[in-house]
Amino acid sequence: MKLFTGLMFFSLVLGVSSQDWLTFMGQAYYGAKDMWRAYSDMREANFKNSDKYFHARGNFEAAQRGPGGIWAAEVISDFREDIYGRALDLLKHGDSGHGLEDSMADQEANRWGRMGGNPNRYRPPGLPSKY
Repeated sequence: MKLFTGLMFFSLVLGVSSQDWLTFMGQAYYGAKDMWRAYSDMREANFKNSDKYFHARGNFEAAQRGPGGIWAAEVISDFREDIYGRALDLLKHGDSGHGLEDSMADQEANRWGRMGGNPNRYRPPGLPSKY
């Protein structure tokens, strides 16, 4: 419901035409698919120290879609790190503080990709070329 309300507010405040609205939504949809593909590839690869590469790649590919893709990448990345990531880090690391460091590094990779930075900056040696 918050998502829908936010999108409606966005369109009303900025006076976005219906054509612009459809373009934005299309970009957001395909940007979300890019993010999902990067996540699926990360799970499939199951390669040590590759998570930041896949974070950067998903955000990069989504951002190439346009403003809607950038928006989708930011929402998905923030949700994952704020909600899902904290729960997983707590389970993996307990209260050691390493989870926060990992989350901050993931967010740096997310921003790097969204800003158009080359995801290969985070590519670990030996990751199969399929990815």
